[in-house]
Amino acid sequence: MLAIEGMMTAAAWIVIGIIVIWIIATSVRIVPQANAFVIERLGVYSGTWQVGLHFKIPIIDRVSQKVSLKEHVLDFPPQPVITKDNVKMHIDTVIYYQVTDPKLFTYGVERPISAIENLSATTLRNIIGELELDGTLTGREYINTKIRQVLDEATDPWGIKINRVEVKNITPPQDIQTAMEKQMRAERERREAILRAEGEKKSAILVAEGNKQARILDAEAKKEAQVREAEGESEAILLVQQATADGLEMLNKANPIEPVLAIKSLEAFERAADGRATKIIIPSEIQGLAGLATSVKELIRDDDMAGVENRKTVKTKPIEKSK
Repeated sequence: MLAIEGMMTAAAWIVIGIIVIWIIATSVRIVPQANAFVIERLGVYSGTWQVGLHFKIPIIDRVSQKVSLKEHVLDFPPQPVITKDNVKMHIDTVIYYQVTDPKLFTYGVERPISAIENLSATTLRNIIGELELDGTLTGREYINTKIRQVLDEATDPWGIKINRVEVKNITPPQDIQTAMEKQMRAERERREAILRAEGEKKSAILVAEGNKQARILDAEAKKEAQVREAEGESEAILLVQQATADGLEMLNKANPIEPVLAIKSLEAFERAADGRATKIIIPSEIQGLAGLATSVKELIRDDDMAGVENRKTVKTKPIEKSK
């Protein structure tokens, strides 16, 4: 009996020890990074545990909710909306939010994610109802900003911060899409025609300017050639005149006698009578000199003939007198 009682007592102590260990183990909690635990004591909010090691009173304290403090992304399905000009389309949005107060997030609203989805859908319908089709397609930034402002203000009492809202897709009806594609194609063709016309215009202008510049350069080249030719002729004339003047000056300095002047006159007459002139006017001074030269020549011939006759060594033909 004592052995049985001892075994029962030992088993009881073992069970009690296991229970104590379990209670202690469950009372020690570690809060991981970017998380927070909301603690209730006897059903009443007691506090919020941040990152680290914490102890709670067994049975009295309990973890009401574990809240993640990371930024979350909500991708809602497309919502049907109607624009101001009665065009029905579907728009889906993406919302980025973050929990800033775990207590308000836990006790502020029931099912906060569903509340955000419904609030964003109603806000989107209100905003699109004030815009026409073109404004809706081109006003993504306005829609994003407007939805974010409304949601951020509404979710502040829930301990939620709406960081940004993005319109993911805008899907108009099929007939509207077809019309938009035709309009876009026509606009592109119009731009292409304008660009082609502008290119042809610029090309024609460049060609005309090129021809103009070519003509101007050609005229300037001809002008420069004529100027240089005239300058060359002028310099040549000046050089000839300078040479003539230098020659006359040298003759004046040499003080030539009359026979030298006569010989120079004959040389000048010879150059003048080179066969190209049809009429030649001989000055009287040159005629006298020519007669003198002929007389001298005749005397020299007579002397030569007399000497030949005296020697009688050779026979010569009679020399005809020049007329």
